[in-house]
Amino acid sequence: MKSVTESRIRRHERIRKRVFGTAERPRLSVYRSLNHIYVQIIDDSQGNTLVAASTLGSDFDGEKGHKGNVVMAKKVGQLIAKRALDKGLKKVVFDRGGYLYHGRVKALAEGAREAGLEF
Repeated sequence: MKSVTESRIRRHERIRKRVFGTAERPRLSVYRSLNHIYVQIIDDSQGNTLVAASTLGSDFDGEKGHKGNVVMAKKVGQLIAKRALDKGLKKVVFDRGGYLYHGRVKALAEGAREAGLEF
């Protein structure tokens, strides 16, 4: 019997066959743990991370309570969009990392879209 993590990794591998970040449209990659959420924008053709944000960053030091929830995920989405727009990145390809497009992953995506990223 496969674990939840093994199943997620297999789904992510299937997604990655189709989703590829270029310099024009880099990949917005999401990882979530029980306590935090991480996101980065990656140019796969160069193998470089262009922008990154997570709830571990100094932007969230003053926040009280649990950081792995929907509210914090939306804030991380807005933060990554702001950082991307500052670097001149407007369009990205969304990589949900094998997670269902639901809950924290959906909140992060909606936060990024509201702040100006297009995907």
